[in-house]
Amino acid sequence: MLAAYAARLSADDPLSGLEIGDRPEPEARDGWSIVRVHSAGLNHHDLWSLRGVGLPADRLPMILGCDAAGTDADGNEVIVHSVVSSPGWRGDETLDPRRSLLSELHPGTLAEYVAVPTANLVPKPAELSWSAAACLSTAWLTAYRMLFVNAGVTPGATVLVQGAGGGVATALIQLGAAAGYRMWVTGRDEQKRARALALGADAVFEAGERLPARVDAVMETVGAATWSHSINSLQPGGTVVISGATSGDAPAKAELTKVFFKQLRIVGSTMGTRAELARLTALMAAEGIEPVIDSTVPLARANEGFARMLDGAVFGKIVVTTAIG
Repeated sequence: MLAAYAARLSADDPLSGLEIGDRPEPEARDGWSIVRVHSAGLNHHDLWSLRGVGLPADRLPMILGCDAAGTDADGNEVIVHSVVSSPGWRGDETLDPRRSLLSELHPGTLAEYVAVPTANLVPKPAELSWSAAACLSTAWLTAYRMLFVNAGVTPGATVLVQGAGGGVATALIQLGAAAGYRMWVTGRDEQKRARALALGADAVFEAGERLPARVDAVMETVGAATWSHSINSLQPGGTVVISGATSGDAPAKAELTKVFFKQLRIVGSTMGTRAELARLTALMAAEGIEPVIDSTVPLARANEGFARMLDGAVFGKIVVTTAIG
């Protein structure tokens, strides 16, 4: 079958290890299902894998990809939940210290077929297109948990999203606006700020700009470059929810004095559970929310999507489609 996979690792030139070619089809086994992939989503996780983060050389070659929507062996339309818990684990799978994502221990979704634990399959609502469904398992699920599980705020609250263009950021804007939050967004690019307004943001600001008022919560994925601004933007008792650090994880100032003096909460957030993914899909179907799709490429040209993601020119999600889909 055709697949996009990591053949080599390079911290400095991640795309040099990406290959698109033939890989063995997955074999059926107890407790797992074979899904025919219709569409898959790209994530920064795929670039980190090509850099060797979370993917050691002894696991190569490894098919990349975490997100997918397709059909199982019985013809059911499904969405793949990419968090794979260890044998015997019970409860929130994101808290399993031995958990993994597809493409770390098990081959990923950037292929014509993928094997996943049967318990990881979520029914795809008919209201969601294949491309929309392929966006949900990583970025959108991360945004759902950040906003509705970990932020500790209710509709009407003001929420700041750091960074205007990525998949998590656009998901946060759309979900927050649909749920009645007042969404403020920062961004370095004027065009991306304008597009954030069109998505439902109430106000946009340049990166690092002083805000007209303090916010109830900050959704942080940028890391070191925006950390001080995030802390300074919170009202006393506010919350920073952090799910990533694309600019690095060592800010110039930890802002510890402000954290304890203002009694701020810092909450780490990673992905979400299968149950949360099911609730997310139901919400999107009921509210008619369509994920922002930056571009769509066929699997045979998946390298073009990777290059676009690496360049940082993306607004929304990049979707990869298979010929058999």
